[in-house]
Amino acid sequence: MSKTGRVIIVGAGPVGIVCALALSKRGIPVTVFEQEASPVKDQRAASIHPPTLAMLDEIGITSRILDKGFISAKYRFHDRVDSSVVAEFDLDRMRDEFRFPFVLQYEQYKLTAAIYREYADGSDFDVRFSHRVSSLSQDASGVTVEVASPGGAKVYRADFVVGCDGGRSTVRKLANIEFKGFRYPEQFIKIATSFDFAEVNPHLVFRNYFSDPDEWCNLFKVRGEKDPGLWRAIFPMQPDEAEETALQPDRIEERLQRFFPKRGRYDIEYVSVYNVAQCVAATFRKGRVLLAGDSAHVNNPIGGMGMNGGIHDALNLAEKLAAVVHGAAGDETLDRYDRQRRYAAETYVQTQTIANKRLMEERDPTVRSRNFDELRRTAEDPERAKAYMRRASLWESLNSAAAIT
Repeated sequence: MSKTGRVIIVGAGPVGIVCALALSKRGIPVTVFEQEASPVKDQRAASIHPPTLAMLDEIGITSRILDKGFISAKYRFHDRVDSSVVAEFDLDRMRDEFRFPFVLQYEQYKLTAAIYREYADGSDFDVRFSHRVSSLSQDASGVTVEVASPGGAKVYRADFVVGCDGGRSTVRKLANIEFKGFRYPEQFIKIATSFDFAEVNPHLVFRNYFSDPDEWCNLFKVRGEKDPGLWRAIFPMQPDEAEETALQPDRIEERLQRFFPKRGRYDIEYVSVYNVAQCVAATFRKGRVLLAGDSAHVNNPIGGMGMNGGIHDALNLAEKLAAVVHGAAGDETLDRYDRQRRYAAETYVQTQTIANKRLMEERDPTVRSRNFDELRRTAEDPERAKAYMRRASLWESLNSAAAIT
């Protein structure tokens, strides 16, 4: 098999950059194409789960970022209707199983920037912004990619192409890979404020889930750009609520005041509206084209599984792809990547995030009460609580997927 020795990665988000670093550390030269003009300060995922921290530690990242985020061992489920705490899970109980028994609240744009600054050297780890992939073709010996750039259209050749370019992936579309699933009728709105909810609500930890039949809320604290940090609140919009309406300052204020009434207006740092879907690609591999992260699977953000699952894709793929490029394994090894990571996405991430949303938005009072009772029993029983945390942190998905041959 003729080889260039190089892998092209499309997308310079956390999944693409982690995949590039993992390949680079295994001696594989990589070129990363990103259509944005510069690193994006994307206020999206911000929770790095225990097994993800352990995996990132293997490529030298975790020790560099631990002191830059908030360490969060506990997370709580609240009933927004009566302001009670339904259940608490404490990852410190997993100290005998998890090397890092906590979640690191660390924004994805900071993770991406940290890796880019430290490792992207312009040669064997080459990141090119303002480069948009416009066509792709493959043959028995490699992949040809045409890219639109400020200097005009250019053609590049590589052994493999990895699509890490998000839910609307150009790579996935050019490879004619079906994206199966559904889109929720409502959009989600994320609002970040410098108001410190913890000063007025003693029941808060850094990660909180508020169930409500009318308007649930996820409330998390991140470090932001300055102390004491920011609180991010995620709400569902009404299915018929226009994005322009939701983004009006008075509507944002109304939403926050309804969640937590206070004197004076909230100081808003940023706000965004986004569509949410549950989809999985029909395959994560088509010849020499591979998919990882949101290009391969998307889900709702309740539970913080999207970025984590994508990083798990990236590190699984990098190990197998490096072996193939180095000639230590046949390219059928990449079919195992597809089987393992598609199984993890379908069986764990999709199932868990759909269940999380249903728990948060349940309207039937009887069902809500039954769900809360079950959650309390789970949290109060040490073994059941551990089993829940293994599943919620994606530890279980990693181990189950790894057993697939």
